[in-house]
Amino acid sequence: MKLETLVRLSLEEDLGNGDITTNACIDPQAKSSGWIEAREPLVVSGLLAAAEVFRQVGVAFEPLVSDGARVVSKQKIATIYGSSRAILSGERLALNFLMKLCGIATNTAVSVDAAEGLLRVVDTRKTTPLLRSLEKAAVAHGGGGNHRFALYDGVMIKDNHIIAAGGIAQAVKACRDGVHHLVKIEVEVDTIEQLHIALDAGADVILLDNMNNDQLRKAVEIIDGQAYIEASGNMTSARIAEIKGFGLDCVSVGGLIHQATWADLALELSAE
Repeated sequence: MKLETLVRLSLEEDLGNGDITTNACIDPQAKSSGWIEAREPLVVSGLLAAAEVFRQVGVAFEPLVSDGARVVSKQKIATIYGSSRAILSGERLALNFLMKLCGIATNTAVSVDAAEGLLRVVDTRKTTPLLRSLEKAAVAHGGGGNHRFALYDGVMIKDNHIIAAGGIAQAVKACRDGVHHLVKIEVEVDTIEQLHIALDAGADVILLDNMNNDQLRKAVEIIDGQAYIEASGNMTSARIAEIKGFGLDCVSVGGLIHQATWADLALELSAE
């Protein structure tokens, strides 16, 4: 969904027929200036969404940092100026976008830092419906990478595909015959036996799913450069620090998004 449409629908949800509190107590001619600040150390994400909220309500929004910046508590990240009514009516929605997306970027940065550049940390499709573009952008702002965006842009054979297709070899062959030669084939395996079958079938990427550390080490040894190696399952920052030197190419972590805690930000108006 386009950001403009998402924000318009979100404003309609929050404002309805109008902000009755603001409209009752604020002079329609009143103007205000203010700023948005971090209330804790965080990685910034969501500035485009916040800017679009204020654009649609007619408020000037000026970022002071860029998405991806690491800021400290009390640091200002943007200034605002315009109708007092409009600022108050757009405040919560703009902050909701920022708090959610800064939370994802900040959470991602923890795992990326744990990897120390020895393997890539990427997201998954475990995203909020209709917010995937913003959430995946937040992962990138936190230093992470993006896995496939959706079902249409990458082949990933998972356990239920294997069952429905009649086996790993059958699924790989069908996908190889069904897509053009530039598309890579990824296969999810959760045992060493499945790993051997996937390699024999010609998988380009192997996803090692929910394997323990000993299994991961053994799998990397078996693969020995024959395929790109992804691991997933229980990939906390602490676990990533443990396995970063195993020879994996990347880890995919749904929790970068769905386990992120909203960051703490606030909008403050100048006293005039």
